[in-house]
Amino acid sequence: MSKKRVLITGGAGFLGSHLCDRFLKEGYRVIAMDNLLTGSLNNIEHLFKEKDFEFYHNDVSKFVHVPGELDYILHFASPASPIEYLKMPIQTLKVGSLGTHNLLGLAKAKNARILIASTSEVYGDPLVHPQTEDYWGNVNPIGPRGVYDEAKRFQEAITMAYHTFHGLETRIVRIFNTYGPRMRLDDGRVLPAFIGQALRGENLTAFGDGSQTRSFCYVDDLVEGIYRLLLSDYAYPVNIGNPDEITIKEFGEEIIRLTDTKSKIIYKPLPEDDPKQRKPDITKAQEILGWNPTFSRSEGLKPTLEYFKKVVQG
Repeated sequence: MSKKRVLITGGAGFLGSHLCDRFLKEGYRVIAMDNLLTGSLNNIEHLFKEKDFEFYHNDVSKFVHVPGELDYILHFASPASPIEYLKMPIQTLKVGSLGTHNLLGLAKAKNARILIASTSEVYGDPLVHPQTEDYWGNVNPIGPRGVYDEAKRFQEAITMAYHTFHGLETRIVRIFNTYGPRMRLDDGRVLPAFIGQALRGENLTAFGDGSQTRSFCYVDDLVEGIYRLLLSDYAYPVNIGNPDEITIKEFGEEIIRLTDTKSKIIYKPLPEDDPKQRKPDITKAQEILGWNPTFSRSEGLKPTLEYFKKVVQG
């Protein structure tokens, strides 16, 4: 029997590269596609020697062409951190809209199942806590974060339209804060920012009073949830994240202890529309996929810290 073939867009990014690893390990033929705007070939250079791995340097917002059969498509191409999407607002909107449209068209032409990477940002600054999949969100469409939030909300809408109108096999994962090796140190998210500052002996910069919360999921747990969702029969959005919630202040103190530095936490004004609380309700993932996160934060932070130490030492 010939091996199943999967296309992973954003395949040179943080999450995309870990998905490439997983699908190769599971015996798939993997095509990684990336325009390298925010992805890096360093994340996948270890895969170029694999006979079942191919890399296409391509911008999915313009066109997508993949010769031969395709069984699955995972659409993970997009700037994903505030620094990136504030710097590239138009590209962010395009990859969520035009890019998704192109990939849904490819999935239809190839009769492939497609999973799209949505985000907890579709909930905006939530008025419901924890966030369940049937919560519609509290999003400012014209605020600075709107380019990302609304691109992902549109992505979900067009994906469901292809599912209901064309009968396309679609899956939607709503990803909550995820961390692990291959994250970019300068991507502006709190975890790499805190670790980078601590390793350089700088003070940690928290925004607001540090009382806002985040829930951090280790990348291996996330990849497991995505893999199970792709192979499930469920077409509606599913939250994947770790519900272990922590305040930004407590998290900063945890990083200072872990890195054994003399850094202090300093506070700056909270950016506009920054969510005050973030915690997934993962009941659906537990019931439909039999999925639960298995890595505690202390277990996941060890390999993450080792990775960042190498990056900082350069």
